[in-house]
This record gives sequence, structure tokens and C-alpha cells, in this order.
Amino acid sequence: MTIVNHQLKIETGPGITIHNLTPQIQHLLKESGVRNGQVLVFAQHTTTALTINEDEERLLDDIEIYLRKLAPAGDRYRHNDLHLRDVPPDEPINAHSHLMAITLNTSEVIPVIEGALGLGTYQSVLMLDLDGPRQRTVWVQVSGE
Repeated sequence: MTIVNHQLKIETGPGITIHNLTPQIQHLLKESGVRNGQVLVFAQHTTTALTINEDEERLLDDIEIYLRKLAPAGDRYRHNDLHLRDVPPDEPINAHSHLMAITLNTSEVIPVIEGALGLGTYQSVLMLDLDGPRQRTVWVQVSGE
């Protein structure tokens, strides 16, 4: 069995941003030579998330609006009491981003079938940065034969 690990580095913009990782994952799958198996995608941050959904501009806007309603940045959160905890000087006020993230996934597994991602017609692998701008790391592990 072949196992290939790769890190994707993604520079994100301010606030909530959504990035379609599907082309990079397809490229890594092709390079791996795996014909049947799976791809694991894992976001290495507590204020990012991964999901499989449609990469359509108006839907992406709806997702951002939904998440902002779910955990408004202006609400009162104990995590934001930075003066009560030991934090680096550049620690952001971001409890809302953590709360958004726990309602989503940090990983996705996609089947590989005859050398292709087993995604549906409108499905894409999306990474959501909930607290940008930052550089984010996403692991992609291709395994199979």
C-alpha cells in the first residue's frame, strides 16, 4: 500500500474566508499514483474547518452569513478575557471563531475510485478560515494501491 503525506500552506484573507482545495488535492492524488483508496484531509488549526459542499459564490456568501449569525463576533465570550490568561502579545479576540469551528469538521475522508476523487457532481473540498488573515496548514494524506 502507498501512503503519501503532503502539507498545503494557504494564505488567507481577513475574517471568514473559504478556499476550494479540490484542484490541489486532485493534483496530489494524480502524482501519488494511487488508483483505489482514500484521501484524508486534515486542518491543523482550532479556528479552521473543512467541509464538502458546492463552491458556488452565492452559497459561499450564505455560509459566511450563517456562521456570523451562529457565533457573532460582538457577543460576550469568556475566552476573550485575555487579561485573565497567559497569552502571547498578539493573541486575537477570537472565541467566536472557535465556536464556529466546533460546529464543523476538522477533517474529511474522500474515497479514491479508479484514480479519481469520489466526489459528487457539485462537491468540492472547502477549507474555511474563521479567523484570518493567517497562514494555514492542511495535511493531505493519500493512501491506497
